[in-house]
Amino acid sequence: MSAGHSTYTPKSGFGKWLDSRLPLPRLVYDSFVAYPVPRNLNSWYTFGGILSLMLIIQILTGIVLAMHYAASTALAFNSVEGIMRDVNYGWLMRRMHANGASFFFVAVYIHIFRGMYYGSYKQPREVLWILGVIIFLLMMATAFMGYVLPWGQMSFWGATVITGFFSAIPVIGTSIQELLLGGFAVDNATLNRFFSLHYLLPFMIAGVVVLHVWALHVTGQSNPTGVEVKNMRKETVPFTPYATIKDGFAMVVFLIVFCWFLFYLPDFLGHPDNYIPADPLKTPAHIVPEWYFLPFYAILRAVTFNIGIPFTDIVLIDSKLGGVLAMFGSIAILFVLPWLDKSPVRSANYRPLYRQFFWIFVVVCVILGYLGSRPAEGIYTLLSQIFTFYYFAHFIVILPMLARYEKPKALPASIAESVLGGKGKTNLQPAE
Repeated sequence: MSAGHSTYTPKSGFGKWLDSRLPLPRLVYDSFVAYPVPRNLNSWYTFGGILSLMLIIQILTGIVLAMHYAASTALAFNSVEGIMRDVNYGWLMRRMHANGASFFFVAVYIHIFRGMYYGSYKQPREVLWILGVIIFLLMMATAFMGYVLPWGQMSFWGATVITGFFSAIPVIGTSIQELLLGGFAVDNATLNRFFSLHYLLPFMIAGVVVLHVWALHVTGQSNPTGVEVKNMRKETVPFTPYATIKDGFAMVVFLIVFCWFLFYLPDFLGHPDNYIPADPLKTPAHIVPEWYFLPFYAILRAVTFNIGIPFTDIVLIDSKLGGVLAMFGSIAILFVLPWLDKSPVRSANYRPLYRQFFWIFVVVCVILGYLGSRPAEGIYTLLSQIFTFYYFAHFIVILPMLARYEKPKALPASIAESVLGGKGKTNLQPAE
């Protein structure tokens, strides 16, 4: 469902002159004013706008912080404290940036799960989904490097542990690790590299977001029924004012919660050890990443065994490499999700079995997050292995089986019928 022929009409002489040379106002009008969206979109579809807002907040506050930050192991920790104490409104900028990263991930996780629930990754929106996963990967890289910059205890040891896993990759692993570190250990060169990349990557995210929005406008917005638009006049409404008002209200609610943490619980989502200057000679009792990495950290630590040829001593994949492959594989598998789920029905509203397994999957992800915050020992390791197995089984086993054996409910004949409560039903519509 694309917007079709442009209806933009310049109203002034300058507008006509600019439109014939650089039709930027026409692009904005067609993309954010007249663009038709399905009339049955619910509040779960507002998180795309929330993510755009959070990206802007992160870029603007990051630019201000970069003006006062010193990317040196001798000065970094004190420069952050100086921003908090001596720079006008520096405390606000720092807290907005730090807590903004957490709320950015809250919004993106909801956005991803919404896409999985309503089948927004199915054709013809595969490229749209893949671009979204790329944004997610860039966000993770940006957040990891940003977590190192305060140069506290958890910053230093988190960087040491995570970069150390690259050495498990055969042949090229050590070279990748040394390239990231700028040497053989986390030190001044590492901090300079991470600062440069942390400043650069948000602008790369913004570029991929533009591609993401472009792909969305080519294929059209999905909707809770998973049924494609058949009648533009009856089944769609202009993006402005209908979607913009809904998105604006959701942004206000989201910002109220954000401000509650910002002003009343500014350190709640951080780790207390990161308020201690980095010390290579003192290892924290329990090294953990930020909360939004915990599910993947649990998957990384779940592989405690070697994989080799049975009845021999030959090891093909040791536990360290196996953990790295599992962690990266847990994200990489999202790229092929559109081809793993072959069901002709998109929305979980019409797939009873899939809906049950979807919520089980959400619970599994939450539990993996909890296990990632626990010590890698005893029952926690065993549970991590069980839930990691289920995580991959959901994509590799359950989704293909459901596509073959599940009997979905009948779909509405159109979006208009689902909104207006029509009685007629049709047979299953292919997801294309």
